[in-house]
Amino acid sequence: MNTKDNIVYTACKKLAKKLILPTITLLSASFCAFSAHADELDQWVVELMQKRNIPGLQLAVVRDNKVTKVASYGVANIEDNIAVDGNTLFAINSATKAFVGVALMQLVEQKKLDLNAPIGTYLPELPTEWHAITTRELMSHTSGLPDIIKGEVADLISDQGPDDAWQLVQTKPLEFETGTRFKYNQTNYVIIGKLINKLSGMPFQQFIEKNQLQQAEMSRTLEAGFNNLNNAVKHSARRYENQGDELFNSREAIFSEMLQTAAGMASTAAELANWLIALQTNQFISEDSIQQMWTPTRLKSGHTQGFNQRLNGYSLGWPVMDREEHPALAAVGGNRAGIFVYPEDNMSIVILTNLMGAMPSQFVDEIAGFYIPEMKQENGFGLPKNIKRLWQVLEVQGYENAIVAADQLSKEKKIQFAENDINLWGYSLINQDKLNEALAVFKLNTHLYPNSYNTFDSLAEAYWYLGNLKQAIANYNQVLKLKPDNAHAKKQLAKLAELTQ
Repeated sequence: MNTKDNIVYTACKKLAKKLILPTITLLSASFCAFSAHADELDQWVVELMQKRNIPGLQLAVVRDNKVTKVASYGVANIEDNIAVDGNTLFAINSATKAFVGVALMQLVEQKKLDLNAPIGTYLPELPTEWHAITTRELMSHTSGLPDIIKGEVADLISDQGPDDAWQLVQTKPLEFETGTRFKYNQTNYVIIGKLINKLSGMPFQQFIEKNQLQQAEMSRTLEAGFNNLNNAVKHSARRYENQGDELFNSREAIFSEMLQTAAGMASTAAELANWLIALQTNQFISEDSIQQMWTPTRLKSGHTQGFNQRLNGYSLGWPVMDREEHPALAAVGGNRAGIFVYPEDNMSIVILTNLMGAMPSQFVDEIAGFYIPEMKQENGFGLPKNIKRLWQVLEVQGYENAIVAADQLSKEKKIQFAENDINLWGYSLINQDKLNEALAVFKLNTHLYPNSYNTFDSLAEAYWYLGNLKQAIANYNQVLKLKPDNAHAKKQLAKLAELTQ
C-alpha cells in the first residue's frame, strides 16, 4: 500500500469510528478504496449506494486480464459500525452456479461427460420421465422439472427434511415440455450436484475447491466454504433487505447440502477477480470450453429466455445479456452480488453488496461506462435501434419535441416505436435523474398508445416524481378508465388522496 492509499485507508477507518447508527436506516455511505485511488467512479458508487440504500459494497474491475481496480465502500455491519475492507466476505448466492458451470466443463474435458447426453445415462436411478433431459437443459433451467423449493429463498417442499423433499419432488410431473420454456428451478442443480459427485468420485464441493479455488489461491473463499448462508464466518458482511425506507437483517435461509450447487458460497471481489483471470487465461478449462459454457441455450422455438429483458438468456450456470453491443455474462446471486464478463471488451466487473435487492445487473453497465464511455446511459447505450434514432434527434432538438420528432421519423423513415421500449427508456431517464426528459418520453407513449393503461400509469408516476400531484391523479384516473379493476392505480390514488388532504 503506497502512502496515498494509506492515507485513504486511515481516513476511512477514522470516519467509520465516528459514524453513529442508532437505527438500521441509510447511512451516509463512506468509501474506502484501499487498493485504488479515489476517483470519479468512487464518487459515483457512493452516490449510487445512497440512492439505493446499500450499506456496503466491494468492487473489482479486470481489464486485459489484469486487476485495474479493487475498492471497498460503506459498512459490512451496520449494528457494530464495521467498515467494509478488502477481506470482507460477501455471500454470492446463485453466482455459485458459475463455479458449477466450470466444474462441468472440466468433466467434459476429462471425457467423463457429454452435455447433450440424456441424464439417465449417468443417473439411471432418477425417475424414468426425467431420463431424456440433458445436462445442458438442467444447467439452463429449461428442463421443465418440478421445483424442490416452495416460495422464496430455500424452503423445501417438505418440512420433513432434505431426503423427504428429494423423494417427494421425484413423484411430481413435469411442469412443461422440456426445452420449451425457461423457469428458474433448483431441482436442476440438485441433480447436477449428484452428477458431479458420481463422475468426479468426490463431493462436488471438494471437486470445485480442488480444481478452482485452490488453483486460484482463493483463501478467503476456501475459508467460507459452501455453507456461508448457514454458518457464521469471521469477517463477513451481514445481509440486509429494504422494508420501506429502512433496512433490516435478512431472514436467514437454511440451505441444505444438496442445494449448495445452487447457492452457498461467499467470496471477496479481489478473489473473484483473480478467479476470472484464471478462467479467461485457460488455467481451468480451454477457450473452446469457455465458449461452450457461455453460449446461451436455445429453446425449441429457436429463442433464448432468461430472467428479464436485460438478463435474456441462460447458459451453463451463467445468465446472459445477449445483445448486439457489448454482450455480457452475468452470474448474479441473491439480487445483491454479480460477476460480470464482457468477452468482446476483455473486461470483467465484480460487484458484491450486502443488500438484497441492490440489483447489480441494473447498474454494472454504467460502471463499465467509466472505462468504455459509449456504454454510459447518457450516451444512449442500451437503447433499441429505433429508440436510439429518436434519442439522437431529441438530444439535439430537445425532449419537448418528442411527439413531433417521433411522428416525423415514423412518416419519413417508416420507423416504429414499441410501447415497452419507450417505457423502458423513460425509466432509464428517471434512473439518470432526468425527470423532465422522462416525462416527455412517457407523454410520447400515451400519444402513440392511447388505449394502453400502462402508458398512463408510467406518466402518472413521472408526474408524481416531479411533485405534480394533480396530474398524477388525473393520469391514474385515466388508468382506471382503461382498466377499471387495476389495483395498483387504486392504491396509488388512495396514497395521493392522503397527500392532498
